[in-house]
Amino acid sequence: MSMSWADLRFMLERTRGLFRRGLASLRTRGLSATWARVRRQFAQHPRLPPGALYRPAEAAFAPFTVPSSDAPRVSIVIPVYNQALHTLGCLRALAEHPPTAACEIIVVDDGSQDETHAWMHAIDGLRYHLRATNGGFIAACNDGAALARGTYLVFLNNDTFPQPGWLDALLDTFGAWSEAGLVGAQLVYPDGRLQEAGGVVFDDGSAWNYGRFESPDDPRYTSVRDADYCSGAAIMLPTALFREIGGFDTRYAPAYYEDTDLAFAVRACGHRVLYQPASRVVHLEGITAGTDTGSGAKAYQVRNRGVFAQKWADALTRQPAAGTLPSPAMLARGRRQVLIVDSETPRPQHDSASLRMANLMRMLIGEGVHVVFLPADLHHAGGDTAALRQHGVETWHAPFVSSVASWLREHGPRFDVVVLSRHYVAAEFLPLVRRFAPQARIVFDTVDLHFLREARGADVADDETLRRSAQKTRERELALMRKADTTLVVSPAERDMLSALLPTAQVDVLSNLHELADGGAPFAQREDIVFVGGFRHPPNVDAVLWFGRDIFPRIRARLPGLRFHCIGAEPPAEVRALQDQPGIVVHGHVPDITPYMEGARIAVAPLRFGAGVKGKVNLSMAHGQPVVATPCAVEGMHLVDGHDVLVAEAADAFAAAVIRLYEDAPLWERMSVNGRENIRQHFSLDAARDVVRRVFLD
Repeated sequence: MSMSWADLRFMLERTRGLFRRGLASLRTRGLSATWARVRRQFAQHPRLPPGALYRPAEAAFAPFTVPSSDAPRVSIVIPVYNQALHTLGCLRALAEHPPTAACEIIVVDDGSQDETHAWMHAIDGLRYHLRATNGGFIAACNDGAALARGTYLVFLNNDTFPQPGWLDALLDTFGAWSEAGLVGAQLVYPDGRLQEAGGVVFDDGSAWNYGRFESPDDPRYTSVRDADYCSGAAIMLPTALFREIGGFDTRYAPAYYEDTDLAFAVRACGHRVLYQPASRVVHLEGITAGTDTGSGAKAYQVRNRGVFAQKWADALTRQPAAGTLPSPAMLARGRRQVLIVDSETPRPQHDSASLRMANLMRMLIGEGVHVVFLPADLHHAGGDTAALRQHGVETWHAPFVSSVASWLREHGPRFDVVVLSRHYVAAEFLPLVRRFAPQARIVFDTVDLHFLREARGADVADDETLRRSAQKTRERELALMRKADTTLVVSPAERDMLSALLPTAQVDVLSNLHELADGGAPFAQREDIVFVGGFRHPPNVDAVLWFGRDIFPRIRARLPGLRFHCIGAEPPAEVRALQDQPGIVVHGHVPDITPYMEGARIAVAPLRFGAGVKGKVNLSMAHGQPVVATPCAVEGMHLVDGHDVLVAEAADAFAAAVIRLYEDAPLWERMSVNGRENIRQHFSLDAARDVVRRVFLD
């Protein structure tokens, strides 16, 4: 594939940026750490394998047991008519990988004449219902729903092999999405190709299986999103809602279009129809009714399209025109679309900038925005990528993005706003965005002012080379602010600084975003002190070394049983070496830091340089954990020494403040309450809502 001039320009700017950042990393991190970053940056990340689809082994019938419950949360209704071997395979799949949720399985036999009757009676735990006469798919489903005892109802075709975790993924969607009324699974063919990622309905009533024959891992099909309908082969909805609607409309008897009709009825009741890619079901499409719409039961599909179009004529006027090719842009029609580009996929459990970005995306989705995320490194980040998709973020990565310029050429026209996070990302992407998304408002998200952090680090190190590097970073950052339509900073102090440097620039404050947690344990039940911060960030390395070497020994002399817990990913050797001192524990990355937030008595933030707002301070205060910090660590955070934080700069004063707060219960309790109030007023999602709406929605 030939490379365009836009691609060449992008790669040139990226090469220059990587070279500059490499030199800066050498100065601040040293050769070993820099080489590790280079290897991570250029590591080859092969395409994620689709994974071997589970299929139960074929074997002669023998009795077995399926999941069952006297108090099911979910009722799984499987309508059947002959095809006993397929029903057996489906039930074996459910038995071999039972869901976590309590469930019952109801097989409704619509008058089978094969082995179905004999086999179903021999399966322990199964509720088997034989209809008196053959009435078709809709009648069998409605009968099964009438027998259901679960809070939620699942309709599952017998020609399916549900994959492990499928049912729990459907059920979890209702907990995560309060407006969900119906949720459908991702359907795949036995050969691993995608069969359906939710359906699209056109204005003439015709329908489209979105994603048919594509890769199930394609980013277009891997995020939770609204769908016009979901195939009735594997759907879940509240039992009460199904009964309120009146079940499947018998006008479509014996079958076809009843699932599309149900989805439109669910929306008419004020609920959403969602596609859930984490629920994967292999579907042997057409086993029962075939695929020929000109004969047999499948012929009802053509007839029922007219019935459906007449019933929902008004709703269909809002659907896309027949013949339109479905695309991500079309599916998000009528909604504001925002592209966010960051250096890598946010890792909210690792750093505050990631938590801020993830919460920003959640806020935008809550405002009805369709959010698209593109990591500049194009890597699939495993669970962190999956988490974004579960929040409804359309998240892209290689190999589905082979060229940034080509991707923007295709997708750029659909975006109303493009966020470029961090100065080196903005330098690479801004020219391409201006070219391929000229209609979009470009928002430069600084995360923090890098030049300010670098300049302060240079002052601490008293290094002229670092000062010159910081000056060059300043020139680049200010140039980007002039080119962007809006610049985001995280503190009023940074906004005021930029107002003096760039009086005409549009600068808004969007600070760290936190949700208030439970207050944790009371003073008497807490012990020890904690620091949280990733060690890819040089200010954190300096802070922990200073605290461990110069401050903690003074504290330990007064409180000999005290321990200092140091938490953060990728601690360098010199930080790990602090464990040679009594009472210091270097944990590295901890998947769940909640026990330390709710159990440690005090957090420390001994930063001597840096910029922006310190997420480690926010995080502790959101959990009711008081903080002792340096002036640098509380800059721009609306904190008052002695009211909601203790501030100290010199080592002896810092140690004294920690000892005082550790021993003074009334002071600790006052700081705990006031710190949480600071988060509520200045760093909560509600506090940021006006800025988010002004920047992204106006």
